[in-house]
Amino acid sequence: MSGNADDQFQALMLTKDGAAMKADLVTLGEDALMEGDVVVDVSHSCMNYKDGLAITGAAPIARTFPMIPGIDLAGRVRSSAHPDFKPGDAVVLNGYGLGETHYGGYASRARVHGKWLVPLENITPFEAMAIGTAGYTAMLCVMALERHGVHQTEGQVLVTGAAGGVGSVAISLLCALGYSVAASTGRPEEADYLKSLGADEIIDRNELAGPGKPLGKERWIGAIDTVGSYTLANVLAQTRYGGCVAACGLAQGADLPVTVMPFILRSVTLAGVDSVQAPMGLRREAWLRLDQLIDREKLKTMTRTVQLADVPALAPDFLAGKVKGRVVVEMH
Repeated sequence: MSGNADDQFQALMLTKDGAAMKADLVTLGEDALMEGDVVVDVSHSCMNYKDGLAITGAAPIARTFPMIPGIDLAGRVRSSAHPDFKPGDAVVLNGYGLGETHYGGYASRARVHGKWLVPLENITPFEAMAIGTAGYTAMLCVMALERHGVHQTEGQVLVTGAAGGVGSVAISLLCALGYSVAASTGRPEEADYLKSLGADEIIDRNELAGPGKPLGKERWIGAIDTVGSYTLANVLAQTRYGGCVAACGLAQGADLPVTVMPFILRSVTLAGVDSVQAPMGLRREAWLRLDQLIDREKLKTMTRTVQLADVPALAPDFLAGKVKGRVVVEMH
């Protein structure tokens, strides 16, 4: 720690002692930050499944230590040597190794590369983090379905892991675009919540979670899958001819026990969706679409706010599937 009081800020710092992960609130000076040409006063971050993995140490998300976790941040530019940004500009950052190899969003200040930042116009920093990587990923998935010709008039779209962050925003976006949505969840008590977001049908995840047939009855024209493993295999096996499945998660597992039959007999497309290294043009398009499509009232109903000090205790709940919707982390 160094510098005057204005130079100091709070951060959640991960350290590792053998196999044990430790997360502590610390006070740092700006000179402790990593390299970059833009300093951001972070007002909000959020929590995602990946953040839960990082903080609990359940997966090696953080690559170096000490590390400030948090794969998202939003706030206003404090200082900039980048030609596209000036002090006071509202910005959002998702991915690019944030919270993995570069100090992340769980701090009230960050120094990052301007080429990583997306300017915010009509979306506030709070709304940007209520959307977060989860909602931004959901938008990329919807765009993937659109690119592969999944049309509203052709049938239903399935969303797996529906009560989670990606699933909740995906349902809202698909509903706004006029799609009929089926929501798969292991939490039947969330049926009313999912229907309030726009889901027409609720499917018990156990229908999809175990070993299945190479081909099943054709049920949906498209799907957004956050789960992987047997669930994704079964989703593919029950996708209608010419349909598309956008895959963006692995909550059940990273394996894919599937045959080639859905691909060569039904011409099904499996579209992988990555949010971390997505090109800037795609990012800007996704955030523009989110501004146009996101229902602000629905966003409020699926979001709760916590403080930075609450983050470590909440992280295990993400891995246990106990978190509904979105969690925004307020820095002040």
